[in-house]
Formats: sequence, C-alpha cells, structure tokens
Amino acid sequence: MKAIRRFTVRPVLPEPLTPLADLARNLRWSWHAETRELFQSVDPDGWQAAGGDPVRLLGAVSAARLAELSGDRRFLRRLAVVTADLDDYVGGGRWYQSHESGAELPAAIAYFSPEFGITAALPQYSGGLGILAGDHLKAASDLGVPLIGVGLLYRHGYFRQSLSRDGWQQEHYPVLDPNELPVSLLRDADGTPARVSLSLPGGRALHAHIWQARVGRVPLLLLDSDVEDNDAPAREVTDRLYGGGSDHRLLQEMLLGIGGVRAVRTYCDLTGHPAPEVFHTNEGHAGFLGLERIRELEGERGLGFDAAVEAVRAGTVFTTHTPVPAGIDRFERSLVARHFGEGGELPGVPVDRILELGAESYPGGDPGVFNMAVMGLRLAQRANGVSTLHGAVSRGMFAGLWPGFDPGDVPITSVTNGVHAPTWVAPEVVRLGIRQIGPGRTEDALSVGGSRRWDAVADIPDQDVWDLRRVLREQLVQEVRDRLRASWLQRGAAEAELGWVDSVLDPDVLTIGFARRVPSYKRLTLMLRDPERLRRLLLDPERPVQIVVAGKAHPADDGGKRLVQELVRFADDPRVRHRIVFLPDYGMAMAQKLYPGCDVWLNNPLRPLEACGTSGMKAALNGCLNLSVLDGWWDEWFEPDFGWAIPTADGVGTDEERRDDLEANALYELIEGRVAPRFYDRAGRTGLPVRWIEMVRRTLVSLGPKVLAGRMVREYVERLYAPAALAHRALTPDAARDLAWWKGRVRAAWPRVGVEHVEALAAAPVNGTAELGATLTLRVQVSLDALTPDDVEVQAVAGRVDAQDVIRDGRAFPLKPSVGPDLEGRWVYEGPLALDRTGPFGYTVRILPSHPLLATPAELGLLAGPSETDTAGPGPGVVLR
Repeated sequence: MKAIRRFTVRPVLPEPLTPLADLARNLRWSWHAETRELFQSVDPDGWQAAGGDPVRLLGAVSAARLAELSGDRRFLRRLAVVTADLDDYVGGGRWYQSHESGAELPAAIAYFSPEFGITAALPQYSGGLGILAGDHLKAASDLGVPLIGVGLLYRHGYFRQSLSRDGWQQEHYPVLDPNELPVSLLRDADGTPARVSLSLPGGRALHAHIWQARVGRVPLLLLDSDVEDNDAPAREVTDRLYGGGSDHRLLQEMLLGIGGVRAVRTYCDLTGHPAPEVFHTNEGHAGFLGLERIRELEGERGLGFDAAVEAVRAGTVFTTHTPVPAGIDRFERSLVARHFGEGGELPGVPVDRILELGAESYPGGDPGVFNMAVMGLRLAQRANGVSTLHGAVSRGMFAGLWPGFDPGDVPITSVTNGVHAPTWVAPEVVRLGIRQIGPGRTEDALSVGGSRRWDAVADIPDQDVWDLRRVLREQLVQEVRDRLRASWLQRGAAEAELGWVDSVLDPDVLTIGFARRVPSYKRLTLMLRDPERLRRLLLDPERPVQIVVAGKAHPADDGGKRLVQELVRFADDPRVRHRIVFLPDYGMAMAQKLYPGCDVWLNNPLRPLEACGTSGMKAALNGCLNLSVLDGWWDEWFEPDFGWAIPTADGVGTDEERRDDLEANALYELIEGRVAPRFYDRAGRTGLPVRWIEMVRRTLVSLGPKVLAGRMVREYVERLYAPAALAHRALTPDAARDLAWWKGRVRAAWPRVGVEHVEALAAAPVNGTAELGATLTLRVQVSLDALTPDDVEVQAVAGRVDAQDVIRDGRAFPLKPSVGPDLEGRWVYEGPLALDRTGPFGYTVRILPSHPLLATPAELGLLAGPSETDTAGPGPGVVLR
C-alpha cells in the first residue's frame, strides 16, 4: 500500500549527544575523517546502510542505542574533541585572516553556480562543473575565505543511471526530501520560512524558499521553488538539474541569478554576515545576477542604467568552463524579452538594454539569440578560463567581443582548476603521509599546499609505496565486484548466473581508469577503435591490463547513450568481462574509490575541447599516473617523469575517422610499449617495479602542490577577488556616472580616431636590416578628434613576424605626446623601440582608450591603428642580425 504523504520522524537526542546534530548538519564531516569515524562508531551497520550520511544515520538509530551512547564516557570524550575541533575550525583565523593585503581583501564574496558537488549525501551535481564548485567552497572554507555559495535545490537532483539488459542507459529520478538532507530552512525573525519572489508574465509569480547548507565555514544557499503558493509549473522550476525546455531553463537561470542575489541580501540581513563586495559567476547560467544588481543600483540608489552597469562590472568575476560554443546556454531573444518586458521581472530596467547585453553582435553571431556567456562577459570586468590552454581557447572563442584585437590581447585570463585533497585523497594515503611527515604538516599540505611538505614524499620507502598501491587496488576490485553484481541484478540477471563476478579484476594487474560525462568529444569509445587489439591488451599472458569505465550520458543525448551501449556490449563479452567493466551511476561515492584504486588514469578528449579535466588531478593525488592527451591541465603540467602524453593527429583536418584511428593506435602503442612494461618491470633484488614507484613519487612531489583547490582559491583571491573588491570600492555613484559618461564620449569619438603617419628617426634600419640591441625612435601622428592624451594610450607593438607579417608574441612600448593638438585634433607622439630579438622583426602602432578605472586597455573593445596605405618608415618585415 502506497503512502499518500511522506515525512521524517527524527529521534530526540539525549542532552549529552546534542552536539551530534550540529556535526551532522555541517558538511565538513564529508572531508574530516575523525568526524566520519565518530558517526560510524554510533552504529557501524547503520552507517553503511545510510551510505555514510550522518543525517540519515541519526534519523534511523534506535533510542536504545542513543541512550547507551549518552552514558559511554569514551564516546562522549571523542564527541567533545570533535565538536571542539569544529568550533575552532569555524571560528578561528586562517590564511585569509592573516593575509598581508588585509583590508584590501573583500569583506565577502558571493559565488554562484547551477550545481554544487559537496558530498553524495547532497546530490546536487551532474559532473565536473558541480564538483569544481563544491571543491571551491571547501577550499575557501579551509582558507577562511568569506564566501557565500548560491545555487538551486533540485528535488530530483540530476538522475540515477542504470542499464537495460542490452546495455542501454536508463534514467531514474528519485524524489529528494530536503528534510532528509543535510540542509535547513532559512527563517525570518518570526520563524516563518524566508523566501524570494520573481514576477512572471501574465501576473504570475515564482516564489522560492532558501535552504542553507553549512560547508565548513561557508554558507551555501539553495533556492527551492516547491512552495505551496506557486502554481504547478512554478513549483516544478527546480525539479531537475539541466532538465526541461528553453522556458524551463530560463526560469531556472532567472531564479538562480536574480533570486540568488535576493537570497544573499536576505541571508545577510538575517544573520549579520557582511554583504558581498564581489560576485563570482561560475559559468553563464547565473549571469542574470548582474541584472538584479543593476536594478538595485538603478532603482534603489538612483544610478542610471549605464552607470549601474559600470558599478556592477567592477565587482564581478566571470569564469567560463566550456571550450565549445555548443556548451553555452542561448535563448531566443523573444523569450527573454517576454520575461523582462511589461509585467515581467525587473520593472524599470529597459528591456532593449537587457537584450543588448546578451546579443551576439559580432561577425558570425546569431542576431536572434540571447547568449548567457556573452552577457556574463559584458557584465564582468574580470574573466577567466580554467587552465592555461582553455584561457587561450576562450580568448579565441570570444574574440568577436573585442574586434581588432589579437586573441592574445582579449581580456580573459586563466586560473587553472584544482581539487580538494581532503575530499579525494584516500584515508590510506593520508595515513602514510602522517606517518612520514606528521599529522599537522600532512593536513596543511593537503589543504594549503607547500612544495617543501610534499618533498617529504620522496623519502617514503619503495616497499611502503608499493604495498599502499596494492591495498588501494584490492579495495577497488572489491568495490567493482559489488557494484557489478548489483548492476547485473538490476539488468535482470539471476544470482545463480553471476558466479563469474567473483573473478572480475585482479588486484595484481595493471588497472586503468576512465570515468567522466559522455559527450562525444570525450571519446568514451576511442579504446574500442580496434577491438581485437584491445582484447590482446586485456588478455596478454605476461602483461595483462584491466580497465574500469564509468560515465553518464545526458538524458537527451542518444548519441552519448549509444557510446555507453557500445562500451557495455564489449565489456559483457565473456572473453574479456573479467578484464574490463562498465559501472553505471557514476558519482562522488564511486569516484572516491575509483581514483585511488587505479594505476593509470586515461583521458583522451579531442584537443583542445577539455577545459581542464580535474578527474586526473584527483587520481594523481592518490599516486595514480596520468595517460592523457595534452589538453586542459595536463597540457600545462605534463612531464615525462610522472606520466605519458598521447600524441594527437592535429594535422589531418576534418577527417574525424582517420584522426580517431591514428590517436587510438598511439594509445595502444603507449600501453603496449611503455606503460605495461614499466608496471611489470620487476628487475632487481626487491622484486618491485622501482621505476614505476619513482613515477608515483614524482607525481606526488611535482603535481601535489599544483593540483590543489587551495592553490586555485588563493589565486582567485589575489588575482581576481582582491582587485575586484578595490574596483568595487572605487566605483562610488559619482565615479560610476563619470566612468559611464567618459565611455560614452570615447565611443562617440572613436570612429574618427586613428594613426595617420608613422616614421622612424634615429637608428633607422638600412636596407631592411638593423643590429640587435639598437633602438628605433618612432614619431607618430595620430588623430584624436575631441579626445585628449589623457583619454588614450598610444603604443608601438613589436616582435617577431611570420611569413604573412603577423607579429607573434608582441611587446608594447608606450609613446608620449610631444606636439599638439593642431586645429584638427592631431597630435604627435614619440618614443623609443628596442630591437631586442633577432630574425624577422616588425612593429605597428595602435591607440587604445585609457582611464584609471579600466581593468585593461582592451575593456571597451576599441582599437585604432594605422591605415594600410601609410608606408612611411620601414615596413613590418625588418630583419635583425
């Protein structure tokens, strides 16, 4: 008989045990081993049944057991120690509080993301974006950074994955009851649930409650539209992560951005938390937060639209995660206009100006769409990609917003992602670190970094390293067998036909892992290009290989589902099923066993379509070696000492089949010729693979400090958050108005700004050559129209040139006004140009807007250079010798 209503009955904790409730509600337990061990001791079997979730555990533990624990002095002492540790963690000073910049740092930062992967007990994530956001919050907490996380609470999460008998992906959407999750309702002073509201066309409204999760020191606010006052469609806005059609997604993103800002304001008013000075938009999904802040400034504080835009931009950071235009949310302009037009949201903010912010008004853009990433870039003075290569890809992808600029000058920097080591490093690895370098130094190394602490890994004996690797591999083997058996039972198999599962994988065989989302560019099935060759690899009698694969295709991606099915069918073959497995329902709980247990982590995307690829970082922190295409973070930090680079067939053009064949062949050859021989090379008296063990050490020593989320968050604080806070403070209402007026004046004059004449004076090249170390003196005549030298910067840009006379890796040399203005607004600029490189060398001259409140001269997207007919002085192909 099915219940007509579901609710949770919680036990009343005896007074001595009341601290357990606070420990369970702060998600620090998800990365704090001592807290997890305390909860496990409450009821070991119940802890296993609860999936390692303290809230579920406390909801199921018997009153008799609680009464027993309340009189157990040993347990109460442990409880007191763990509680005091959490109090110290939450309230004590950390890296941020002792930072040398002090008052220059922002009082608070609001961090918006459509998903957050904190723990499997709070399933509000789909993949890398959410896991990265969760790691960002955890590292901010460890460092004491005053972050406020903002997202949505999805009542069905993403989806749970299973397989049909023939290997087709099936999706399930279990209902999540917030009362059974580690979250609590934010309440007004009178005890009623706090909520935010948005206006919808046709007189409708969208209301949302605010659930709060505690991520260590960081509050995470999650908006939930399942509110009784909403009509049925509005209640379903936060039903599923990345679900529904365009209108549904638009409402989700309006609630995240606009509702999220209102939720932050409500939270700060109720708790006294400092108001954010910086707003960080993690991908374009939350871009509407800028519109709400414009409304606040324009309506409530009396700024005009243009001045409000400037004030908003100053304190906004935008992070792009996608290297492909298809990964960006784009909506029909008419749909956006309907939701922000008459009777919609943000009354008083001109809808035509809103539409301009998301317009693809550049060559190749679609005038009929509203682009969320484009709006995010236009409303953020600072933007970044998530690896050095991805930063370069992003500068090329969005170069249309800065016409005339070389991609290298596009103002998008990069902060390479990192991962939260206390979450992802296996307890066995941590214990070995504690034994080698001590508990305090180990915790500090995992959270904050510090290469000297990681150098101590080099002193761990070979035998200890190898014993650890085998223990982790053995644990993975057991995990795989348990999950594989459960999967086959779901697929309809009988227990009697699953005896073979007990012989799946071998704890002494080289183990390769591959787990991620399944879009086509990640190439789940590249390993299957030559099935017979793969079988030979798996079944090699002397150097066998075993592979563990996991991944989810988007529910609407039938192409991705076919890739999953192809892999599953290969893995179902009785000839190889003991050597290759596909595990459904990839998530955080599985990943925390998978990364440590693999010897090699495989990543073979189409280069350069992997923005970062943090799964390989998590594997590396556990002593797993990376075997990857040079993409994302691996392109940045790869060295032969600690991994392998899969060669790419970049020169084959659009022949995708040939490219995949070539790269698959390169992958097979690497495994056959280098990876497997290195693993099985047991020469010497010890019988250990000493060269492999040394690669494990080099992985930990060299990559350990780099791949940490602590390093990443410190970079965000120092390179983006602190400058954004200073810019925010400088943009007072009067300063914002002045800057908006100045930009308008510059834009109006710019069509008549240009370089009219360039000539070289002293040390001019003779017959097209000049000596290294010489200095050219340039004289340049420029037209500034109504502008003055205070409004512009005139630069000579010089460097090596290619066969088409394009300057590569150019360096800018400022020129100074010497004469002017004449009656037509022309000025003469002069300055030296150092000839500091040999070979084909060239220069040009450009004019850029200049203002103290600009983050970069490229900010306005305006650039003026010489006309193509001006040839005075040497051309761009001067050769130095």
